[in-house]
Amino acid sequence: MSSVIQTAERSSHKDPSENVIFQRHLIAYKEASKLISGSVLEIGSGEGYGLKELSKKSDKYLAVDKYNTEIPESILSESNVQFKQMNVPPLSGIPDNSVDYVVTFQVIEHIVDDKAFISEIYRVLKKGGRLILTTPNKLMSLSRNPWHIREYSPQEMIEIVKTSFNHFDILGIFGNDKVTKYYEKNKRSVQKYQRLDFLNLEKNLPRWILRIPYDILNRLNRYKLQDNNEDLVAKIKYSDYYIEPHNDMCLDFFCIATK
Repeated sequence: MSSVIQTAERSSHKDPSENVIFQRHLIAYKEASKLISGSVLEIGSGEGYGLKELSKKSDKYLAVDKYNTEIPESILSESNVQFKQMNVPPLSGIPDNSVDYVVTFQVIEHIVDDKAFISEIYRVLKKGGRLILTTPNKLMSLSRNPWHIREYSPQEMIEIVKTSFNHFDILGIFGNDKVTKYYEKNKRSVQKYQRLDFLNLEKNLPRWILRIPYDILNRLNRYKLQDNNEDLVAKIKYSDYYIEPHNDMCLDFFCIATK
């Protein structure tokens, strides 16, 4: 059961209906690959598509995830790559001041103690080391996601990063006209489902109860969008996203913080 739910929450290149969100996540790895070097810790490595982008740019790459995910053996066989299954925080077994870069994409929104999460990242970074982090901008979220403990507004993003870091830059991931067209179609489709929620269950149900109907409706919605907009969904690439200083309209935050 857990593997099904895990797959439903995480984007994958294997499902064509998830291409738009997959490409949105991929742009973060493409941009991070321009920045990293030395020793890299990735928190929340998932199925490992980020390792394909980043591991070759590092001398030592440690990927951690709460699930024992199926990272391709071709990646794990590389001499500089290691995988550990662990729940974070804490970052157990990782020494203070030992990592040049920490990469963590679409993870902090799942962490109960986000302040401790940021503090642990700060602890393991070397002086001058950098955190690269993404998370959704809640001002652009179309519905409540019961898998997320919380999402962040621009000001809330600044506040959580500065609990440990004094030097940081909060950028945003934006989309071009094709991405915006898909977003608007998705918004209208989600609103149709929400109009059927006469009891306001989306907002009032406990997260653990809402997860199953959310996953089912999320899948149905993405399949419907693909069926009705197959050409648009298939043609969106990571290059249709771009990173600029954040504002209320960014889809995700792209944070770079330096110890």
